[in-house]
Amino acid sequence: MHDLARGRIVVTGGAGLIGSAVIWALNRRGHDDILVVDRLDRSEKWKHLVPLRFSDYLDADAFERAVEEGGFPDVRTIFHLGACSSTTETDAQYLLCNNYEYTKRLAHWSVERGVRFVYASSAATYGGIESDLSDEAELTSLRPLNAYAYSKQLFDLYAHRNGLDEVLCGLKYFNVFGPNEEHKGEMRSIVQKAYEQIRECGKVRLFKSHRPDYRDGEQRRDFIYVKDAVEMTLYLAEAGASGLFNVGSGIASTWLDLVRPIFHALELPEAIEFVDMPVHLRDKYQYYTCATVRRLHAAGYDRPATPLADAVTDYVVNYLVPQRPLEIADAPVAAPLKAPS
Repeated sequence: MHDLARGRIVVTGGAGLIGSAVIWALNRRGHDDILVVDRLDRSEKWKHLVPLRFSDYLDADAFERAVEEGGFPDVRTIFHLGACSSTTETDAQYLLCNNYEYTKRLAHWSVERGVRFVYASSAATYGGIESDLSDEAELTSLRPLNAYAYSKQLFDLYAHRNGLDEVLCGLKYFNVFGPNEEHKGEMRSIVQKAYEQIRECGKVRLFKSHRPDYRDGEQRRDFIYVKDAVEMTLYLAEAGASGLFNVGSGIASTWLDLVRPIFHALELPEAIEFVDMPVHLRDKYQYYTCATVRRLHAAGYDRPATPLADAVTDYVVNYLVPQRPLEIADAPVAAPLKAPS
């Protein structure tokens, strides 16, 4: 077991979707000796930090320099969630430097000092596989489809080859959605994109299916609410778990399952339009993903994921409609039936 209250906690990517939610969850547990590390760009993701409690903030470049100089003797836990997460980024050199080399240096620094190191891998490392997405799979058999996924896969392989996976904990996050993601641009979840479409024109546009075995809108994904994702993250951190773990619901839901609760939460009639998928995406598009969560359950985590409709409703009603970030007083999951008038 690992006591998070023992020593300072570092959260890299702390202003991002998962990072800010980790700080939120830590605050709710009474932890505020937290060093937030991020790169605050021209977006307004700094607003995600305003309601949260932490002891200091440091730019990612300054943090990396300080680590190389042997600083931070009081740190006992690192949640390394800071990375370029764009699946459309084509600068492979940048991705390998930011997502791979940086993670290597920080991991070795942590191991040498006995610091607990929990890092974000990605479900994107599975590539085009549409069945048995297992965190027990042979890593060398995986074939990532983009440079982002490869940068994550490369560190997973490095950790395994060098025995680091015996002490590090890597998390393969699936389709995470929830508050504090508006800065992600095209990488935002379909929930937020659909919400904005409904507000603007009263309808949602989804890709048609280009396979006969799937009807339009019935392509499936493993969607996981960020509040559930951070519960899993903190559990594995505290349990002292090591190796790779899928962080997902373990349920494959359709795009229709995802967007219909948005209309319900807004008390609007369903209006869904199906559009052709761009030709360049059709060979890379996955029609089915579902996390195998046996290892998560074997580690002792037994809390069921929030039902998708409840999670979407909570997100829409409590965050998207009022345009507010996560607040410390917010419940882990809330599921009001409709938006306030």
